[in-house]
Amino acid sequence: MTATDEHLDQAPELDEGPETAPEAPDVEEAPPIDLDSLPGGARGALEAILVVVERPVDELSLAAALGTDVARVAELLAELVAEYERDGRGFELRRVAGGWRMYSRAEYADVIGRFVLDGQTAKLTQAGLETLAIVAYRQPVSRARVSAVRGVNVDGVMRTLVARGLVEEVGQDPATGAVLYGTTETFLHKLGLTSLDELPPLAPYLPEMDALDDLSGDMQ
Repeated sequence: MTATDEHLDQAPELDEGPETAPEAPDVEEAPPIDLDSLPGGARGALEAILVVVERPVDELSLAAALGTDVARVAELLAELVAEYERDGRGFELRRVAGGWRMYSRAEYADVIGRFVLDGQTAKLTQAGLETLAIVAYRQPVSRARVSAVRGVNVDGVMRTLVARGLVEEVGQDPATGAVLYGTTETFLHKLGLTSLDELPPLAPYLPEMDALDDLSGDMQ
């Protein structure tokens, strides 16, 4: 017997029993919420969620948060819409961009505008508004084309719009390779629109836009 054979004979026997997968750690689920115990019940809970959301939230997400079904949430939403309209509240519940969110009523636009002009909230500059309008109506559009329409360099303004989440990259121009930009869902939310189709027609106010667009295309 060689030293190697002797070493193998002395090796401890291994238990080749069936392998078992390690047990998954227990995950403690959040206890269900008794909506009936809350002052406003399911309606109050739904309102509380809608008051704090920053983006429109869909009915499925609302149903999951309340621990109820989508049909019940749709019923509650309809009740809230009717109640706010009937009572003449300063806000309304709108379905926007596939979800629901609270918005101030259009009738109070002057009051909101005064609040904004008093410097209580940050607002876009005139250059930012003009650039955003061009992107909204001409998207997908490159920075070069926006610059041609405005007649000035818009690189800094575009960076600001991207940083604010109003504009984003949506692809590349197959002919030039230029980055193309379009508006975001946040843009729709801010304007209270469901889709870009709801933007008012621009041609009656700026009939020369088509000519500018053709010119800017030649400059890319």
